[in-house]
Amino acid sequence: MTIVFGDTIAAISTAWGNSGIAIVRLSGPDSWSIAQRQVRLQTEAPLKARFARNAVLLDEAGEVIDHILVLPFRGPHSYTGEDLVELHCHGGSLAAQRCLELLISGGARMALPGEYTRRAFENGRLDLSQAEAVGALIQARSNEALRAANRTLDGELTRAVGEIYEELTSLGAEIEVGLDFPEEDVPYVADESLAGRLEVVRQSLADLLERCSSGVILREGIRVAIVGRPNAGKSSLLNALLKESRAIVTAIPGTTRDVIEAVLTYRGIPLRLVDTAGITENYHDEVEAIGVERARAAMKEADVCVWVIDGSEPLHQEDVDRVHELADTPHLVVLNKADLPQQISEASLTALIPASTVISVSAAKGLRLDELKESLVGLVSGTGALDTGLNASSRQVEELRGAIASVGTGLKALGDGLDQALVSGCVGDARRSLSRILGGDRDEDLLHEIFGRFCIGK
Repeated sequence: MTIVFGDTIAAISTAWGNSGIAIVRLSGPDSWSIAQRQVRLQTEAPLKARFARNAVLLDEAGEVIDHILVLPFRGPHSYTGEDLVELHCHGGSLAAQRCLELLISGGARMALPGEYTRRAFENGRLDLSQAEAVGALIQARSNEALRAANRTLDGELTRAVGEIYEELTSLGAEIEVGLDFPEEDVPYVADESLAGRLEVVRQSLADLLERCSSGVILREGIRVAIVGRPNAGKSSLLNALLKESRAIVTAIPGTTRDVIEAVLTYRGIPLRLVDTAGITENYHDEVEAIGVERARAAMKEADVCVWVIDGSEPLHQEDVDRVHELADTPHLVVLNKADLPQQISEASLTALIPASTVISVSAAKGLRLDELKESLVGLVSGTGALDTGLNASSRQVEELRGAIASVGTGLKALGDGLDQALVSGCVGDARRSLSRILGGDRDEDLLHEIFGRFCIGK
């Protein structure tokens, strides 16, 4: 559906179901007039912006449906930048739904998903990075994620991207002037100076990417595949981390036949744990074979793999081979059952797989599980400070990576002694990547995709 920004929209902005109150929101040029036709104010004083008024909501026959509050706002000083009215009904699906029906019959149309925030963007109340942060604020599942979303909503990402964008704009202009008017008395940007300034920009982008990547982790969490041979204690480890009996645990190898998923939060980061069937070449039936196939798929989809080895048994060469196969994937090796007499030491295993981090734990006794969780977070977050993370979407992170790649290509061109015209093109590519973060490039398909993910009423 094509969005028409000159009309008036209505939607229920609170969650569906029984509650203390329900808020129905109008936005657009006819908001005040439509609202006043559907309500009767308790006093004759006219509506005043930002002042709540007691009123009753009337149906088509003039009968009272509900006793409500009417809260009007004048544009541009509203969430959307337009005239806006909130009708605060008593909670309950029927009262709010009847209120919405009356507003639509009175001349408003039903809002599309995210249309209120889209109008705030179109009217300059929010830039695109701030608008996307609104969705993240709603979906935040931890205090840290909430703070990261608020930092972005307050404009920290906008300011950081804007400063780098301005530096690239200035640098690009200086290069272009030198290329287009070589005969004029214009200072020429020497290759050495240009390389130095580009390197500063690249480092600034890398620092910003680290903060944004931390924000993505806070919002989306870390997908952790718990994998290993049958009966290594994978399900016991899942239960121990969750502190509940989520997976069936027996002494019979191959108990887990399917993928089991659960989420815990550590340091404000959701850890999406995936328990899998034991990976072996010697499966006994078709069901076990399907379980092994799904375990392998979980490994490919995971942000981190945890390969679990039973430390109370002699080391199997298959364990070593599998860990070597994970060399290019973020992973940890867990030497489980540390509460039992050990046949494998942490030191000897580390010597066999020096590229992997090995942690001895006891799922049965809960030993060193916090250290394991800390290592999981560290593998994905790197050195990024989670308490300074900025909420960024995967799209924004990819744009930052694209800008870094463009600047890197420009630096390589300079190092190879190529013409600065090539560097100018790379600087322009980096600027366009940053512009897309701020919403400077009007891509209607992109905007529709972003705001279409919002709930109706926001």
